[in-house]
Amino acid sequence: MMRLFRSRLFRALRREDGTASIEFVIFIPVVVMIFMASVESGFYMAKHVMMERGLDMVMRDVRLGKISPVSQTTLRTKICEATPFLSNCENILKIELRPVSTATFALPSTSTPCVNRGSAVQPAVTFTPGGSNEIMIVRVCAIQDPMFPTTGVGLRLRADAQGGYKMIATSFFVNEPR
Repeated sequence: MMRLFRSRLFRALRREDGTASIEFVIFIPVVVMIFMASVESGFYMAKHVMMERGLDMVMRDVRLGKISPVSQTTLRTKICEATPFLSNCENILKIELRPVSTATFALPSTSTPCVNRGSAVQPAVTFTPGGSNEIMIVRVCAIQDPMFPTTGVGLRLRADAQGGYKMIATSFFVNEPR
């Protein structure tokens, strides 16, 4: 009985059929993961570039005096109109506007504030339109959800408890003399 069991076991171990499926099972998850990560990073780049473009277009209108008075609500609306890729843009976009000191040219040391989707209390944002001939910095932050949160790119971009990632755009401009 034991000899029959041993001979059948060795015969089964020597068989070569099914070896291609082992390679397939090992190889395909890696290929699919790379594909999903490349799609995720492509969409991230497209959203980020569109957000930066929208911010630049709106800041150009601010510099030319087409948007007056400059308010957080007006800027948010204009940036969201210029950035169609951002989902739920009006609720997730935080805009910070502040003057840069021409004596030290020190930039803000704090990170760009983003919407905290896990809390009812949102971080305070400095919004100071500034005076004539002042250098202004505007920082925009949006939280977006990854398409494939379990891929390598989606896991590395985590910014909040709900699994979203930060997208930050920064621009500078000079207030024209009045």
